[in-house]
Amino acid sequence: MGTRADFYVGRGKDAEWLGSIAWDGHPDSIPEGIRTAKDSSEFRDRVAGFLSARDDATTAKQGWPWPWNDSRTTDYSYAYEGGQVYGTSFGRGWWPADRPEPEEDPTDAKVDFPDMSARSNFVPCGKRSGVILLRG
Repeated sequence: MGTRADFYVGRGKDAEWLGSIAWDGHPDSIPEGIRTAKDSSEFRDRVAGFLSARDDATTAKQGWPWPWNDSRTTDYSYAYEGGQVYGTSFGRGWWPADRPEPEEDPTDAKVDFPDMSARSNFVPCGKRSGVILLRG
């Protein structure tokens, strides 16, 4: 399975989902320019460019690709809000994404995400799924 990541503008139930990737969602694999964006326009542009260059990306127009209903089950999520990009792993507390991921949950509380069930367009296999199929 890939290390998936979702991208948002805003945090919480009203955040705007921009898209997702199925592979290499770990902070070390996300371009620094995304993690250090200083305004929402810059973040949107950098995420759009990043997604458009990848064959494992899903954009908001394509629909929610995962079999779960929000980002609390996604490996990593990144969100721009108030002059800062934040990261979270499996929805366990936000940290500033321009800094290293904390070794322990910074808040010990689950964060809220939008319910994406109405936008579901599950990708069961293929490059956008993050699933590895082995054939013998």
